[in-house]
Amino acid sequence: MTRRSSSVTIRDVARQADVSVATVSRYLNQNATVSEELSSRIQQVMDDLDYVPQATARQLALRKKHTIGLLLTNMNRDFFAPLLAGIEGVVSEEGYNLLVATCRSYVKPEYQLPLGSHNTDGLLVFADSLTDEQIAQFHARNLPLVLIHKTPANGLNVPFVTVENKAASRKLVDHLITVHGCRRIVLMRGPEQQEDSYWREVGYKAALALHGIPFDENLTLRGSFEREIAYNAMKAFLDRPDHPPFDAVFAGDDDAAIGVYEALKEVGLCIPTDVRVVGFDDSRMAPFLTPPLTTVRAPTEQVGRLAAQQLFTLLDGHRLPEQATVLSTEMIARESCGCHNQPETL
Repeated sequence: MTRRSSSVTIRDVARQADVSVATVSRYLNQNATVSEELSSRIQQVMDDLDYVPQATARQLALRKKHTIGLLLTNMNRDFFAPLLAGIEGVVSEEGYNLLVATCRSYVKPEYQLPLGSHNTDGLLVFADSLTDEQIAQFHARNLPLVLIHKTPANGLNVPFVTVENKAASRKLVDHLITVHGCRRIVLMRGPEQQEDSYWREVGYKAALALHGIPFDENLTLRGSFEREIAYNAMKAFLDRPDHPPFDAVFAGDDDAAIGVYEALKEVGLCIPTDVRVVGFDDSRMAPFLTPPLTTVRAPTEQVGRLAAQQLFTLLDGHRLPEQATVLSTEMIARESCGCHNQPETL
């Protein structure tokens, strides 16, 4: 259990960091040089112990690093390119540096976080890269935070920027049912415990219920919003001689849709003649796939830009008028669902 800062002394920090009290004092007061390695170690211990002595709190707050941190779950998906572009544009305009690191909330508790108050002035936190507890700890230490594609835990006043998932997914699946007559639609679930994945599944189920189609767990696979994982899941499904019949796939996102395309083509199934496929995000690759992918257009670059702008508002000492920013999305119908050659916004 993390000790309360009121019961932690400078000696506790020195002991855990394996340095002298004088070294910690020099680091706090900046009256002598402390190596980068020792500074990082001391600050990490202070973060772990939740230790910020009141006498130096104001001074610490004034130590601007002119650096913003961005925590991502991974950087393997095409999805992240426009998000990074939006964030980097604002950070550059403000004359700051951007540190990017990957982290997943399910890693061992003793894992040292790569970004925090020891090397950034504020953090942008994507989806499930941190646990609710870790977010609450950063917030309690007054490190400015903005969450991306994640809502804060109840009672935690942390701003967030995300997109509308539920209604868009419902509309996408409803389109498959009403326009193309699909009844057996495979759902590629995203990462476990990720909100985008949850709300897209809620939208999928809502569309089925609207048309009296029972939800079938046997038609759900785990694609994790990654093409290789989606490919392997779809391939394993197709390799089963007793797999349930299906006429469409909601891939969860466009990266997963690429994996679905490959698996279907390997077994000789034609899109959209044999199976209709839809995605989510409208990535840069979506219009250039064969056939072009029907998907939901999400303003990913705008999400990154707004999140960064909000973080700088907090850094300037201002409050945000709203905690929640939810951007609208729209369906883009292309050939993969059986629609016309010209894309349509629906």
